[in-house]
Amino acid sequence: MSASDDEAHNVNFETAHAGASLTFPMQCSALRKNGHVVIKGRPCKIIDMSTSKTGKHGHAKVHLVATDIFTQKKYEDISPSTHNMDVPNVTRSEYQLINIDDGFLNLMNNDGDTKDDVKVPEGELGEQIQAGFDEGKDLMVTIVSAMGEEHCLSFKDAPAAK
Repeated sequence: MSASDDEAHNVNFETAHAGASLTFPMQCSALRKNGHVVIKGRPCKIIDMSTSKTGKHGHAKVHLVATDIFTQKKYEDISPSTHNMDVPNVTRSEYQLINIDDGFLNLMNNDGDTKDDVKVPEGELGEQIQAGFDEGKDLMVTIVSAMGEEHCLSFKDAPAAK
C-alpha cells in the first residue's frame, strides 16, 4: 500500500463519534432481509432480496429492494453477489421528552444528558407526540441515527415511576 493510498482513507468525520465510521462494507451475498444497506447514498432497510444466476460465465446477481429508514422511500439495486456494499451503522436511543420548542424535541437520556437538535417528526407521528405532550403525558421517544442523520421514529408512554 503506497502512502497516497493510505492518505485517501484518512477522511475526517467530525460529526461521527470518535472512532466510529458511518458505514462498513459487507459482501452482497452476506446481506439479509430486514438488515440495513446503503442505496443511492441513503441508509435503507432491506425488505426483499433475491439472487439470480446469469449465463454460463456470468456472476450471480443480488436484487435488493429496500426502504429508506427515515423517509420510507423505496429503492432498488442490483449488484454482483461478490461485490461489497456499504452497510450503515444504525443506532437506536431512547430519550425522555422534556419539552417541544420551536419545532424541536427537547430530550433527556438516562444519564441526564440533554439533546435538543432533533426535529419534531412530520405528519401523524409528530401530531401524536405533540398531543401526548400537550396532555401532560410522560413520553419516551426513540431516536434512530445513521450516516449523520437523526430522526424520531417512534414514541411510547414512559413507564410509571414507582
